[in-house]
Amino acid sequence: MDAKLRFKYDREADILHIDKCPPYAAQESEELGDEVVARLNPDTGEVENLEVLFFSTRLLRSDLLELPVTADLRLVSKAGA
Repeated sequence: MDAKLRFKYDREADILHIDKCPPYAAQESEELGDEVVARLNPDTGEVENLEVLFFSTRLLRSDLLELPVTADLRLVSKAGA
């Protein structure tokens, strides 16, 4: 099942969270470099969450933010449409 992406910014910690599902304890974490952490499904290895550390600082340093992942983006169909 495809999931919508949710973006949440934690100002206090300066972390941008990009989530396909809520984080859970069994997820594995992997540092992708450049202060980006992926949280992975323990069974499939699929990326379920990304954490971009020092997000506001990164935006001030550069006009471009690239994440080391690929995505298959599609529009979410509306119910009844």
